[in-house]
Amino acid sequence: MRHHVYSVYILASLSRRIYVGVTGDLHKRLAEHRAGIKSGFASRYRMTRLVYWEATLNVRSAIERETQVKGWEREKRVRLIEEKNPAWNDRSVDWLSTYR
Repeated sequence: MRHHVYSVYILASLSRRIYVGVTGDLHKRLAEHRAGIKSGFASRYRMTRLVYWEATLNVRSAIERETQVKGWEREKRVRLIEEKNPAWNDRSVDWLSTYR
């Protein structure tokens, strides 16, 4: 049996402005961000680099985690990113290179 994976993710612009989101299809959602399909905060500030993500099999847990992270001060979100990705590299560069 295949399980559905939900992702809480953080995108960043080159100037390190950040956006927190949740999705049931991270690949598709990143492609949408990169193509500018949905207008909004992430699109307006060209936040297309995936600097952090975490996954869960429970949609409620994903939504609760997104809400939690969005509620944090910026400094705490930056620490979360830098624990796993100190250079703020685009973690999707290998698997979404066609959308860059």
